[in-house]
Amino acid sequence: MTATPEPPPPHVRAAFGARVEEPELLDGAVAWRCGDVVLKPAANTAEAAWVAQTLDVLEADDVRVSRPVRSTDGRWVVAGWSASRDLAGRPEPRHDEVVAMSLRLHAASRFLARPRFLATRQDIYALADRMAWGEEEYPLQSDKGGRLYDVLAASRRKVELRPQVVHGDLFGNVLFAGNAPPGIIDFSPYWRPAEWASAVVVIDALAWGGSDPAIVERWSHLSEWPQALLRALLFRLAVHALHPRSTTASLGGLEHASQMVLEVL
Repeated sequence: MTATPEPPPPHVRAAFGARVEEPELLDGAVAWRCGDVVLKPAANTAEAAWVAQTLDVLEADDVRVSRPVRSTDGRWVVAGWSASRDLAGRPEPRHDEVVAMSLRLHAASRFLARPRFLATRQDIYALADRMAWGEEEYPLQSDKGGRLYDVLAASRRKVELRPQVVHGDLFGNVLFAGNAPPGIIDFSPYWRPAEWASAVVVIDALAWGGSDPAIVERWSHLSEWPQALLRALLFRLAVHALHPRSTTASLGGLEHASQMVLEVL
């Protein structure tokens, strides 16, 4: 049984102006709502501060942003916690709208400098990212995705896509509220092409979101799309194989997505 996450302590809530509200654990996330403020643990202080500074000023067309909250003394991170304004909405299976939003978001983020902390990240997502792009090798458990990863990696070809700051985990982190623009509640930074970030959304939608296979064709006008899709799939396969809580059963969605990718390679 998974232990219930600990809520933010009172002094952290007070620092972010959430003194009286009782914390409410949000579904599907290690984050707590206190009135109109959402508090979440910051595993990497430098990254959390960068995300807050970025979302504080980022302006993208037709994208709502959950703006960060400074503490009373001006900090973005207090005792390992960061804060942002609560954003109305919930995740919905509007996958093409998420891809379209991804392109608008990354048109705005293409001017951002590469964060220094990306070069030193050592978590499984950073490792899986470098593996997918052929920058690092690491043995993967064969029955958790390693076997399929090895087969697909042979189809990797050089691409000329331009890297930039992108959000590499939009699936499930985009909120919809009626006809309002879609909103993002976080930013998972990677230094990769915008086409790859869109491809990650498509792979996730195929694997776990119930998307129709035609979503692959609907975005095929994006530059070097087959190779972007391949790297997105390799990334997710490597994450799956490296993640301690993944199982052979949960691999099925990625095996399904791989069939769509193989058709366009």
